[in-house]
Amino acid sequence: MSLKQKYLVSIVGATAIGKTALSIKLAQQYNTAIISCDSRQFYKEMTIGTAVPEPEELTAAPHYFIQNKSIFDSYNVGSFEHDALAKLNELFIKHDVVIMVGGSGMYVNAVVNGLDNFPEVDTTIRERLTQQLATDGIEVLQKQLQQLDPLSYKNIAIDNPQRLSRALEICIGTGRPYSSFLNKKKNPRMFSTISVGLTADRSLMYDRINKRVDIMLEKGLLEEAKTLYPYKHLNALNTVGYKELMKYFDGEWELDFAVSEIKKNTRRFAKRQVTWFKRNPETQWFNYSYQLDDIINYINQKQT
Repeated sequence: MSLKQKYLVSIVGATAIGKTALSIKLAQQYNTAIISCDSRQFYKEMTIGTAVPEPEELTAAPHYFIQNKSIFDSYNVGSFEHDALAKLNELFIKHDVVIMVGGSGMYVNAVVNGLDNFPEVDTTIRERLTQQLATDGIEVLQKQLQQLDPLSYKNIAIDNPQRLSRALEICIGTGRPYSSFLNKKKNPRMFSTISVGLTADRSLMYDRINKRVDIMLEKGLLEEAKTLYPYKHLNALNTVGYKELMKYFDGEWELDFAVSEIKKNTRRFAKRQVTWFKRNPETQWFNYSYQLDDIINYINQKQT
C-alpha cells in the first residue's frame, strides 16, 4: 500500500470537550497509535494542569509525545513538525490509520499542512520587543501590531507574548505584514488527513471547563504549580492554569480570584480554539455526545 493510501485521523476541538476519550476509542477500533498534539502535554513536569491522560488511558493505546520533554528543553512547533512527521513515517509502516489528537491549532496545522516559511530577521528586533514588553506592557505591542498588520491582529492570540512578538518582529524586520507570509505553497504530505471535530453548545462547553478546573484543583494543581514556581520565567509556564497561580504565589492575587481567572482564561482559550478549527472546511463536526459508530462510518467512507 502506497503512502498516499495512509490516513491521519486528526481529532480537534476545544479543551475539555472529550477529544482524549474519542482518540482512545478510535485507536482501539483501528488497532493503531495516538500522536498527541498538545503543546503543553509535552512537558513531564506539567501533569495536572495540562490534563495529561490518566495512566489507564495511556496504556489503553500507544501514545507518543506525551511528557517526552522537560520545561528546560528548547522545543517549538518546528521541532514538533519534524519529530511528528518522522514518527508518522515509522508508524505508517505498520498501520494504515494513525490518530492525532490535540487542541494546539498551530501544531495540528504544522503536521497536516506544514509550517509557513519566514525570512530571517535581525535578532536585535526580538530583543528590543522583549524589552518593550517588559517596560511598557503587552497593550503597546498589541496596538503596534494592529497598525502594522490588522489581519494578524484579528487572527493570532494577541494575549500570547511569544506569538505577538513573533508577528511583530516579522513585520518590522521585513517591512511586510506577518500575514503576507502565511498559506504559501508547502511540501506535500505523503498521507491523507481526515479531520474530525467535537463540538457543544457554548454554555455546556464552558460548564465542562469550569468543572475540569475544579477537578484539577482537587487532584493537586496548586501543589504542582508550587513546585514549578521557581521556574515561572520559563515559556512553558506561560500557560493557563499555571501563570494565574504564580500571581497568587507572588502575593498579587487571592486564591479565589486566581482560580476564577484560570476558568475565565480557559474559556477564552476554548473560544479561540473553536475559531481556529472552524476555519478548516474539511473538518466534519460531531456533537460531544456522539455515537461512536457515526464517526467510524464517516472515517471509513473517507478512506474509500
